[in-house]
Amino acid sequence: MPEALEASVGVGVIHLFCTVGEGTDRAAIEAAVKAAEADDLQVVPVAVLGHKADVAFMVLGKDWWKLKAFQTALSVAGLTVIDSYVSMTELSEYAKGLPEQMASARLYPQLPPEGMSAWCFYPMSKKREGDANWFTLPFDERKDLMMEHGASGRKFAGRIVQLITGSAGVDDYEWGVTLFAQKPDDLKEVVYTMRFDEASAVYAEFGRFVVGMVAEPGDALASIGLAG
Repeated sequence: MPEALEASVGVGVIHLFCTVGEGTDRAAIEAAVKAAEADDLQVVPVAVLGHKADVAFMVLGKDWWKLKAFQTALSVAGLTVIDSYVSMTELSEYAKGLPEQMASARLYPQLPPEGMSAWCFYPMSKKREGDANWFTLPFDERKDLMMEHGASGRKFAGRIVQLITGSAGVDDYEWGVTLFAQKPDDLKEVVYTMRFDEASAVYAEFGRFVVGMVAEPGDALASIGLAG
């Protein structure tokens, strides 16, 4: 393994969206997950609903080489990575002064949250269009809009755990948003509610949504026809 490549703060995050092919080896996939976890990576397997993928793996870790090694192990085991998203945990510029415990939870989250198996991921950016150019707004105005947006999200405390990761410069959008919920309709309700905030209604652009169920590796693989 090459010398570790790590961010100065926070951890790397990769979402891998995979399909099953002929010869996919369930035992090899499970072994790859165990090896990654033993190597200080967090692995969240997801059984994906819909046609966009069969299974997803959300993986968090400090060393980008270890993230790459896990991606390669899945390919060697016969899964085809048909889409992916690369990002990093971050502390927003609007969140300066957060208590240490809250800041640490954003930079070094422990996933998945207990009792929240409904899962959703989507990328997003802020617009740069005429009168809707987020990046020409004064900082204080942007901060106020984000405070309003955050207040809407906090109404779902206990029902939703949200992780926003930064991807400016490392993927096509500027942020990745991962939601964990108790119930599937919690996912729909929180996204719908927050879209009425000005920060979202006027300035947000969204990519594709992928949804599914967080599961143990064996259950996620069984859901796509890979029997034990």
